[in-house]
Amino acid sequence: MTKLKTKRGAAKRFSLTGSGKIKRNKAYHRHFMRRQTQRAKIAGRQSAILTEGDAALVRRMLPYLG
Repeated sequence: MTKLKTKRGAAKRFSLTGSGKIKRNKAYHRHFMRRQTQRAKIAGRQSAILTEGDAALVRRMLPYLG
């Protein structure tokens, strides 16, 4: 069997936490900041943990996560 290739776009956007969960960054936090409310700007600084259903899809894109 050949090696599984990593989806490079997913590798740049997701990372693994110490407990094995998949972490993602918030989107839409680079441009057009004047349109966003202050609360949206603050919320955009934090990262979030994926749900189990989404994490299963990401694990298929990133074979090294298992």
